[in-house]
Amino acid sequence: GSDRTNLLIMGYGGLGHNGAFLTDSNVVVSLIPNTHHTSLISVPRDLWVTYPQGSAQRTKLNAIYAIASNNTANSIAGGDAAAAKISLITGLDVKYWMTINFSGFRDLINTIGGVDVNVQTPFNACYPANDNPDVNPNWTIVNFKKGLQHMDGETAIRYARAREPLAVCSNTVASENQAQLTDFARSQRQQDIMKAALAKVKQMSTWPSFFNALTALQKTIYTNLSLSDLARFVLAMDLNNPNTPHIGLTNGNVLQDVYLSDGTYTLQPQNGDWGLIPPYIKQRLYN
Repeated sequence: GSDRTNLLIMGYGGLGHNGAFLTDSNVVVSLIPNTHHTSLISVPRDLWVTYPQGSAQRTKLNAIYAIASNNTANSIAGGDAAAAKISLITGLDVKYWMTINFSGFRDLINTIGGVDVNVQTPFNACYPANDNPDVNPNWTIVNFKKGLQHMDGETAIRYARAREPLAVCSNTVASENQAQLTDFARSQRQQDIMKAALAKVKQMSTWPSFFNALTALQKTIYTNLSLSDLARFVLAMDLNNPNTPHIGLTNGNVLQDVYLSDGTYTLQPQNGDWGLIPPYIKQRLYN
């Protein structure tokens, strides 16, 4: 119908990763089904928020799912809590949510035969060999050139998550375009991967392998949507429309960098005014 429907997609590392259930990525897909008008809104993980709501306790946004789900022991509670908080922040009615861990992300991309991503800005970075330097201290260098690139699951996750400059693993070379290593740039790259994955899923030739992998994917994807409704939502999305906005909340618009007394880095609304965020998003939605 014509009612706006919002789906929160959260990505986290999973077992074997540092901060295993902290949501590294929080993207709201906002859809008007009958027109297919779609908007993407990235909400940064470092946003400093009140949780539980109404209490005096504060935490980073990325911790809410982990806390409320008791490290995925109760995924429904975690997803509902995260969606409720995102609703308050954005002013959108976010009823639906989906989580996926890194293993599931790789499996999904590999299942559909990889994705074709148009890299807008080239960059290079150090990337932990096991996604987590605490598990495996070795590093590898990733290098993404400008232009269309075909990526398998491992390459796609490195593109979406890379953030460490070359100085971490090499003292001889400086990183190219270090601005690409910020969380804000990573949010844009994650949206690029989503766009590429959706385009691939919509290809009829992809469907047989995708449905054959659903059993395996069920172990890494959790959602409060039925499979049929999730499929309907995905097929209704249109991320290739030039009018589709990619909305990011950053320290260049409504947020500001704030360091706590212990040195912890956070993002908070400018002048502490949470009322700035909903109208900023509303003005940019594809209606």
